[in-house]
Amino acid sequence: MNTIDNNEMKDSQTPQQERLNILKQLMPEIFDEGQIDFEKLKATLGENITFSNERYVLNWAGKSDAFRVMQCPSTATLVPCKEESVDFDTTQNIFIEGENMEVLKVLQKSYFGKVKMIYIDPPYNTGNDSFIYPDKFSESKEEYLKRVGDKDAEGYMTREGMFRKNSKENGQYHSNWLNMMMPRLYLAKNLLREDGVIFISIDDNEVHNLRLLMNEVFGEENFFCQIIIRANSRGQTYKQIAKTHEYLLVYTKNDITDLFGLEKDAERNDLNLSDNIGCYNIRELRNRNPKFGKHNRPLLFYPIYVNPNVIDKDGFNPVSLTFSNEYYIKVEPYNSVGKESCWRWGKSKAHLNIHQNTLDSNLIAKKKADGQYNIYEKYRKTTYTPKSIWDENAFLTETGTVELHNLGFSNEFDFPKPISLIKRCVQLATEEDDIILDFFAGSGTTAHAVMQLNKEDGGNRHFICIQLPELCDPEKEAYKAGYSTIAEISKERIRRAGNKLRAEVEAEKAKKAGELSFDDAEDSSMPDFGFKVFKLSDSNFKPWREIHGSHQDQWKQQTIDFLNPVAENASTENMVYELMLKNGKNLNSTIEHSHNCYNIHSGELLLLLESVDQDTINYVLSLHPQKVIALDNLFSGNDQLKTNTALQLRDAGIHFKTI
Repeated sequence: MNTIDNNEMKDSQTPQQERLNILKQLMPEIFDEGQIDFEKLKATLGENITFSNERYVLNWAGKSDAFRVMQCPSTATLVPCKEESVDFDTTQNIFIEGENMEVLKVLQKSYFGKVKMIYIDPPYNTGNDSFIYPDKFSESKEEYLKRVGDKDAEGYMTREGMFRKNSKENGQYHSNWLNMMMPRLYLAKNLLREDGVIFISIDDNEVHNLRLLMNEVFGEENFFCQIIIRANSRGQTYKQIAKTHEYLLVYTKNDITDLFGLEKDAERNDLNLSDNIGCYNIRELRNRNPKFGKHNRPLLFYPIYVNPNVIDKDGFNPVSLTFSNEYYIKVEPYNSVGKESCWRWGKSKAHLNIHQNTLDSNLIAKKKADGQYNIYEKYRKTTYTPKSIWDENAFLTETGTVELHNLGFSNEFDFPKPISLIKRCVQLATEEDDIILDFFAGSGTTAHAVMQLNKEDGGNRHFICIQLPELCDPEKEAYKAGYSTIAEISKERIRRAGNKLRAEVEAEKAKKAGELSFDDAEDSSMPDFGFKVFKLSDSNFKPWREIHGSHQDQWKQQTIDFLNPVAENASTENMVYELMLKNGKNLNSTIEHSHNCYNIHSGELLLLLESVDQDTINYVLSLHPQKVIALDNLFSGNDQLKTNTALQLRDAGIHFKTI
């Protein structure tokens, strides 16, 4: 028996490691993340043992720490970056550059229960991935948050500070990945609507743990399906098997949520019959499941009567639930051997689908070769339900690579997701005005897919994409081409995709209109191919520091500092967006600036951040806003104005607050 793999002999080993290797070959079941689980060892050797905390639960090292990191509130904000945006003032699409867990925290108040669909393509934990996680049990919340905020001189998040490579030699290999995923999934779930859906791409490395984790976060009853994707045409050799697939896990926020069907193309269209209403096909009304019959479904066993003297061009006869001179042939649900079966519809539903004396009825009959009649339902469904294996070439990562090449990119990403994969998810889960979130945006496929689908079906869906400003590999073509971070590539991909789609729409319109040019006039039917860029940033307001004990000098200095709560590098525009987010207004809220006031979403919120006088207050009162927030130092030296403002707004039923 070979006790040590040849590859392991490249480096010298300790006697302890040699024994562990032998034990791992003899009893692999006693190892957990490379370490011996002594309770399992004792149980394997037949000793009497009671496992501690014996219940069906997913547990791992650092789970409590991950919960604490998730629950720690964020003081960060999002600042607009108009120069990197496209159509900032009109677009509803959003791209956010920043650490995704902190961004998800910032979005909690404004987007709670607003997102219809989430798609993510997280690190697969292959052993070569680098990602952010609380990697030490001793690491405090403050240390983790400090590390998350580490930036280099240019403001880019540092790989050394933020990212930890999670190699398979790590003793907490699976735990680290779960510590990364768990808090993000909990925060993301909050943003989903009650009828929301989440799709997660994953492969064999963590699919087992992800299923258990999703059961914990979303509930096992909300598991929808696990789809197999043929992602690679050639396959990667894995233990003498060419691995060509990965998975797509689908969970819903609520177990009553249904997905939409996909529109049938010419190949799938089976509506090959027609009547005065339209195209249809037929399905036998009798329930063909042998478990069901008159004995246990008595209300589904009743007679249907056929008129044999009226026949349409396809040989169908009209039916009725009532015996008469015209409808006198009785049909009951018996199977081919004469055993009592039952119908699939109850009598009331059958009644609603029968139009007396017309063959446009949704229930019809047809005579069989033996002279008996079958009853059929007409179905007119123009959609179909996809199967759980998606093996079209459009879903291959090679297709995703070609799509990037077509936009002028080289091999910046090893396994980019193709547009068709995300587009199908969007088709299944959303309608025309829904929001789609992707907080591992990567190459920007989700944004591209949403814009592409909107162009194709006239929808007005919006995306929110979140991507770390992770430094690019200096050996990759993107870095050499001047892209410092993955986020920069994502943004450029969305710009190029939007330009390409816009040009296609204009070309299609010009073709339809002959020589008529649309260059000089803005067409209102042009889909939204723009996006707003925001970046995660420190708050525009000074943080209140915790001072322990009775350090009078420190308390005094902090009080003096907060006479002006605005941070040194704050700008008025950035404060507007921060206060919008903290007061539950989304990033697409309308902002009007007049009379030194920022009017958010037609009076839902009014911000006074520049100057205040009685004329300003009179203007505020004329707008009848729901809430007004003002900087307290604007009233400095004029306590009477502040007092009068508070009284006037209170009497007008307007909530007033100063900071």
